[in-house]
Amino acid sequence: MKKNLSVILGTLILFVILYAPSAFALGFGAQVRYWFPSFEGDLRMDNDGAAGTEIDLKNDLGIDNEYFPVVEGYFGIGNHEVTLSYSMVDFSGAKNINRDIIFNGDTYSGGTYVESELKTSMIDLEYQYKFLNLENILAGFSVGIIGKIKYLDGDVRMSSSAYDNREDIQIPIPMIDLGAKIGLLTDILEARAKFVGMGYSGSFFYDGMAEISANPFPFLNIHGGYRAMSLKIDDVSDIYAKIDFAGPYAGLAVSF
Repeated sequence: MKKNLSVILGTLILFVILYAPSAFALGFGAQVRYWFPSFEGDLRMDNDGAAGTEIDLKNDLGIDNEYFPVVEGYFGIGNHEVTLSYSMVDFSGAKNINRDIIFNGDTYSGGTYVESELKTSMIDLEYQYKFLNLENILAGFSVGIIGKIKYLDGDVRMSSSAYDNREDIQIPIPMIDLGAKIGLLTDILEARAKFVGMGYSGSFFYDGMAEISANPFPFLNIHGGYRAMSLKIDDVSDIYAKIDFAGPYAGLAVSF
């Protein structure tokens, strides 16, 4: 009996030594990324069933590329990680439009000087579970399943001497997909990739990114990569839109 008890205790101790450090390791940190995307978009604003004009946001309204920061905080324990991020997208334009545009039931005549704005805050709450975490492959390799909720809270506006129309946009978007991380040099260099997306009722959203990350000093991480994001809105509060962002980014993180 005592011998069996010793074996059980020895097995438990061995489990704690070998498995517990990775299974229950704590980590937390914060990062700031600056994204430099190109921008393409079409928008239509109906009014009680009356169709509006499909607007090319760049060519018709003079809205151009903007660059913006992303602030993120994260907490992990073992194979579980929770991330909360915030970014603010604010695009504006001003020009004499070259054709008639119907927006929210009002007609802006060709030649009219129009100021326009499309802005939204994006709040992302993400949970990732690493169902495959192999620390001894290369300099570490993991794959995780991701559940995410992206909340868009903003508005679209067109203003002239005759009309000033503004419409709010509030859309929660649940998403699910995969993320992966590959270590290249132990505790120094790694590659990461992540893709999340969801489609429903004619609308869809996807967000994908890939990056190289370096740790030149303890607790400090420098990373850069490429991100692509696409949003299609099909009749949400009379709004129809297809907007695409894609471009490089660079960031700095502090983690413990």
